[in-house]
Amino acid sequence: MERIDRLLSGGGLVTMNATFDVFYDGAVAIHGAQIVGVGPREAIEARYQADEVIDCRGTVVMPGLVNAHTHAPMTLLRGLADDLRLDVWLLAYVMPVEREFVTPEFCRLGTALACAEMIRSGITCFADMYYFEDEIAAMAAEIGVRGVLGQTVLQFPAPDAETYDDGLARARRFIEDWRGHPLITPSVAPHAPYTNPDSVMQRCAQLAREMGVPLLTHIAETRPEVDNSLAETGKPVVQRMHEIGLFEADVLAAHCVHITPAEMRLLQQGGATVAHNPGSNLKLASGIAPVTQMLRSHLTVGIGTDGAASNNDLDMFEEVRLTAILAKTQANDPTAVPARQALLMATRQGAEALFLGDVTGSLEPGKYADVIVMESRTLHNWPQFERDDQAVYSQIVYTGHASDVRDVFCHGRMLMRERHLLTVDEAAVMAEAEAYARRVDAFMAEREASVLSRLVAVNELRRSESFEVQVKARVSSAEVVDRLLAHPDVEVIKQVHYRQYDTYFMFDTPEQVRLRYREDDLLVDAAGTVGSVRARLTLSEQRKERGFHSGILLSRSRYIADASRPLRFYREYFRPSGELELQKDRRRWHIYYRNVLFYVNLDEVLKPALPGLYLEIKSTTWSLHDAEFKADLIRDMLQAIGITEAALVRAEYADISAEQG
Repeated sequence: MERIDRLLSGGGLVTMNATFDVFYDGAVAIHGAQIVGVGPREAIEARYQADEVIDCRGTVVMPGLVNAHTHAPMTLLRGLADDLRLDVWLLAYVMPVEREFVTPEFCRLGTALACAEMIRSGITCFADMYYFEDEIAAMAAEIGVRGVLGQTVLQFPAPDAETYDDGLARARRFIEDWRGHPLITPSVAPHAPYTNPDSVMQRCAQLAREMGVPLLTHIAETRPEVDNSLAETGKPVVQRMHEIGLFEADVLAAHCVHITPAEMRLLQQGGATVAHNPGSNLKLASGIAPVTQMLRSHLTVGIGTDGAASNNDLDMFEEVRLTAILAKTQANDPTAVPARQALLMATRQGAEALFLGDVTGSLEPGKYADVIVMESRTLHNWPQFERDDQAVYSQIVYTGHASDVRDVFCHGRMLMRERHLLTVDEAAVMAEAEAYARRVDAFMAEREASVLSRLVAVNELRRSESFEVQVKARVSSAEVVDRLLAHPDVEVIKQVHYRQYDTYFMFDTPEQVRLRYREDDLLVDAAGTVGSVRARLTLSEQRKERGFHSGILLSRSRYIADASRPLRFYREYFRPSGELELQKDRRRWHIYYRNVLFYVNLDEVLKPALPGLYLEIKSTTWSLHDAEFKADLIRDMLQAIGITEAALVRAEYADISAEQG
């Protein structure tokens, strides 16, 4: 008899091998890191003598589950910001917190928490994309979990790299340091085509090919990502990546929610694989990936949990069940993605998606001993039927829970025994994670203490506070502007014509501020053709700093910023207590009056419709003395064109419109 280390005896073996062999009274022989025998219990016990025999009667013994996409340290951000769209969740909450907190220590702790949860969910192998990936690798290896781990590359500053050149250099070092490790497969992970220019995606593919490692990325997760690619380049995301040569590397593409059959063929022909993330996609309302079509296109599809900040757990049993059920609903066909296929995507096919199909994912001699043992005689698993040879798969997929996992082995090492974690101090990790949560709570509370601090948090800051001396007057016609421009002390520098769309956000706060989102459409001809569009945010105080000559006011804009995101984003992020919309036609002149720069606006307020026209004269200022000087010049201009004090309007358009309403 051959001497081996361990024998798992008496369980129902679900091998997930190429012929889907099932042994209802089976055994698995393990020696060192590998499986050396799989088959009927009597035959295996007759051949091998084990140092340890583990009684598996009343259980299902199967390959460890493969989590094809996650961000392990984001367990520390679980529940940070829920029920938000992907862009608001990511750009307004997750990334600001990551800029503040993500360090090597954060990544080690978050990975320990993630690994503990994954082991309890029967996961023995995972694909990861995050920052400080060397720390993630060190913790995963210490705990004993297998991983394909990708060092993230971004075009903008990240917690571990100021530039994408720094990110690429870090990825190269990470790959060099971890290549050949028995548990860790290092890789490069450009976050997504929408967060990296095509040139960076190309460089990442070149690095992956040079080093012989996979490339992990997000592709076509949301409809806006696809629409933006079409609008900016005329091409869908997958086609664009195909044309730049991305798929010349071994690419694992996460999500692929919004891809066409033609794009599926490009992925398949390029040897790319897909990580399907049903729970995260549902929670963020990103959509339902066309998994049935992908499988018919012969794409290799694995299943992932995504990060715990967007899912919010790392329960693969939930994801496998969702994979099967969603496919049926989407196809309106209960035969789409049957239980065995869903389980295959979480085991052998999941390993193939990670380019590890030759070493894990099924119970076969020669593969690594990545094995889990599940209790099967539980209330929610009872009764059981044996007539149908597919029943065992249905039992696992439709009734199995993470809590059923009893024992977990990875690379021959026992990680959990009788539901007791052997390589992670669960209580200590949870206590440290709780301390992080309190720090994040304090940071978020301080950040959300004012509208201004929330603006800064989403990185909208472009210019600091601005003061303006300004006057507004109601006028009956445009002739008054003609008189001003004809004045001998006036030199016209520039003339423009805008259609302006303003949305004011009101807040029930002691600050007495309001935030204006303005879209300026530059009109280039009499027909109203739009030449360009600019969007800006202005945070202003409702009170005025000072008044001069009865109607000339000194106003303060706390901060001015370019609005790089749509109005919907800011509405969902700031959640104002009230809104006011205003639309106007504005003709603007930049003039010098007595060698001092002023802006002259002639406005017609279209929505809500206000009678007459409004003349504005304004100039930026930087001191009280300068403000008084410019106020005197504005008074002189008003007198020169016959504007009396009775015509002056001391309210802003938003206030006038609110009163009108």
